Amino acid sequence: MTASKNKNFKWSLDFTKNKHERSTDIANPPGYTQLSSQNGTELAKEGDSNRLIIKKSWDIALGPLKQVPMNLFIMYMAGNSISIFPIMMVGMLIVRPVTALFSLNTTFKTIEGTQVWGQKFIFFIGNIINIILALYKCQSMGLLPTHPSDWLAFIEPPIRMEYSGGGFVLS
Repeated sequence: MTASKNKNFKWSLDFTKNKHERSTDIANPPGYTQLSSQNGTELAKEGDSNRLIIKKSWDIALGPLKQVPMNLFIMYMAGNSISIFPIMMVGMLIVRPVTALFSLNTTFKTIEGTQVWGQKFIFFIGNIINIILALYKCQSMGLLPTHPSDWLAFIEPPIRMEYSGGGFVLS
C-alpha cells in the first residue's frame, strides 16, 4: 500500500514539496531562458523595446496594404448604381488615402531607424494602390469622363461644306 502512495501518476500534483524547490525532471518550456544577471534582463528589455518599435512601425507601414481587401469588398457591396451611398463610399475610398499621403511625415515622425525610408515607401505604395482602386470604381460607375461622348460640349460643331435647297414640283 505504501508503494502506491509514492508512485507518481501522470496527472498528479505533489503539494508536499516547497514551492521554491524546482523539480529537475521537468524541462523548461520552449522559448524560456533563465537569465542569471540583472544586466541580461536590462539588455533583453532594451532589445524587446527596439523590436517592438520596429514591429509597430512596420504595422503602420503595412496598414494601407491591409486595407486593400476590405476596400475591394466595399467596392463590390456598393454596386455600380449612382446613388448617395455608393458615391459616399467611393468618396471615402479616395479621401482617406489622399489625406494619409499628405500626413506621411507626421505619421512617421516618431519612428527612427534605418528602415524608415522603406516603411515610408511601402506606406506610399499602399495608399497609391487604394487611390487606383477608388478611381477604377469611379470609372466603372461612369463618374470619370473616359468616353468621347463625355466631351461633346467642348467640340466645335462641324462646318457645312455644301448647301442644298429648293427643287421643282412636278405635276
